[in-house]
Amino acid sequence: MSNFIQIALKQAQQEVEAALQQIIAAPAEPDLLWQAMAYSVLGGGKRIRPLLCLFSSEAVGGSRQQAMPAACSVELIHTYSLIHDDLPALDNDDWRRGRPSNHREHGEAMAILAGDALVALAFDLLATQPETDPAIQVKVIAELSRAAGPAGMCAGQVLDMQGEQAVQTLEQILTVYRLKTGALIRAAVRMGAMLGGANQSQLAALTLYAEALGQAFQIVDDLLDLTGSLDTLGKTPGKDLIQQKRTYPALMGMDAAQAKVQEDLDAALNALTEAGVATEPLVALAHLLVDRTA
Repeated sequence: MSNFIQIALKQAQQEVEAALQQIIAAPAEPDLLWQAMAYSVLGGGKRIRPLLCLFSSEAVGGSRQQAMPAACSVELIHTYSLIHDDLPALDNDDWRRGRPSNHREHGEAMAILAGDALVALAFDLLATQPETDPAIQVKVIAELSRAAGPAGMCAGQVLDMQGEQAVQTLEQILTVYRLKTGALIRAAVRMGAMLGGANQSQLAALTLYAEALGQAFQIVDDLLDLTGSLDTLGKTPGKDLIQQKRTYPALMGMDAAQAKVQEDLDAALNALTEAGVATEPLVALAHLLVDRTA
């Protein structure tokens, strides 16, 4: 990756951080709730989803400023999902991003409420952008709600919790990936493209890019769960084995999983190239997602 693109990615990440600071750090009551929200939103993270949103908008001629509220709304939804996923009733993890999970720091009740509040705040953010065309605004809100709800991330979470009762075949594993992880990545890319004024062929290509990337992202996550450590991952490793979850590496083997990641990466980049939207940031993000070690 060139120094230029590294600087560009870092700059965009810093802009996302500044926007999230402005959204979350404003003084408000009750203070305990906002502290719990800020603990997770501002507590680190690669900001991959907001970056995908911003760069998808720019790839089709849109502006970063126009896409920033949507980018932040996706990150708020993602953060809520992490807070709730770590709860004892779900994935039961005491660590997130290298420090105690929200419920370990603020208690289960406050963690639940912080997650609930972040969902509402995300949609409030999308609905209060006077510069956005109302027709596009409605489409963007619908895109995120579908990705986060019972046809997307929540459905994937349920299937994941059911484990072997619901997930046995490779097709079922990939369905969990598409819903639990891929849906929000897909939404981030499509929201940015819509706000940037993408035509139908551009939107279709970016959708294919996002779907392939989302699948590769989760397979890499499963591989890292087998090979990583608490220090590198920032969360408890080896949980898939402990919970006897069926994953792509568990069913197909690590070599086949790594080959599938490369196949998905190639599919994602080919989709961008064929539509003429293979911008350096989108290509670089794809490589970062599959080459990561955390």
